[in-house]
Amino acid sequence: MGARGGHRRRRLPPHPPHRVREPLRAGLARRFPYREPVPELSILTVHAHPDDESSKGPATIARYHAEGVRTTLVTCTGGEEGDILNPAMDLPGVKERLPELRREELAEAARVIGYDEVVWLGYRDSGMPESPANADPRCFARAPLEEAVGRLVAAVRAARPQVMVAYGPDQKGYPHPDHLRVHDVAVEAFDAAADPDRYPEAGPAWAPDRLYYVGWSAGRSRAIHEKFLELGRPSPFEGERLERLLQAPERPADAPEPTVVDVHGFTAVRRLGLLAHRTQVDPESPHWFGLPPEIADELYPLDEYELGRSRVTPSGEGGDDLFAGLRDGTAVRADGVGSRA
Repeated sequence: MGARGGHRRRRLPPHPPHRVREPLRAGLARRFPYREPVPELSILTVHAHPDDESSKGPATIARYHAEGVRTTLVTCTGGEEGDILNPAMDLPGVKERLPELRREELAEAARVIGYDEVVWLGYRDSGMPESPANADPRCFARAPLEEAVGRLVAAVRAARPQVMVAYGPDQKGYPHPDHLRVHDVAVEAFDAAADPDRYPEAGPAWAPDRLYYVGWSAGRSRAIHEKFLELGRPSPFEGERLERLLQAPERPADAPEPTVVDVHGFTAVRRLGLLAHRTQVDPESPHWFGLPPEIADELYPLDEYELGRSRVTPSGEGGDDLFAGLRDGTAVRADGVGSRA
């Protein structure tokens, strides 16, 4: 299937009235100086399944959307293998309609977070290794790499992002085949989108400036664990998981300096985005909702990113903004050309 034919693009309607919007705007006004909207700036994130966009970096998207940055979400699979974890949704007929329901849930989560557009890459959920779903030729993990890259290249060239976000190569904590595949496809697409000789049917070449990896830091997990204990509540971290957490260094000695985005005033979108995934997320889950919202929203108001690739100087490693040097055009390409020339 051609790069254009593989995915479906859906433009989202304007945000409906929602009580979270005013607190988010107030948070922006308190924490950041006002900037005129910058419509030429664009960020594209690549996620494996519906709900991944709500657990990995949603507050960053909410902040940049509020600043006028165009936001695009690419979801690689339909999440067909997801379990129904909310008892209230474990009803006759729900499992049979799960693909349809997961699309509806993602549309709601994307609106809450602040995505302007959702692009479905068009693959089936791969399930876990050695499962029947993992042997399905329609699944993301079984798709030919060149085909999957072509579909993502078409999305990148259409959105024209300066910044791409995907998953890093180290996924020992949760080595789901689709998460591993996101990394491989995104890295290849970052290069291929810039090459006019590759996938010419996917539109004019576009070279993103940076590719970042989003993850869940040990610092965030420790803060959550310690807050549970402080409040006298059982921590969701236990057994081997807790042992790994307590032994993990804050940051490996050889790791790149992370880029840490301040998301004060925007952290509620993680909770609200997850709640939109009604089939996949139990609203009583102690892992996601065991802390009072007013505490959870302020506990760790930082999103951390690792720089994977960069075409500009400064590279974007470290600092507090994924668009550092790109807002004002001071970042320079390796060939000496301004980043937006």
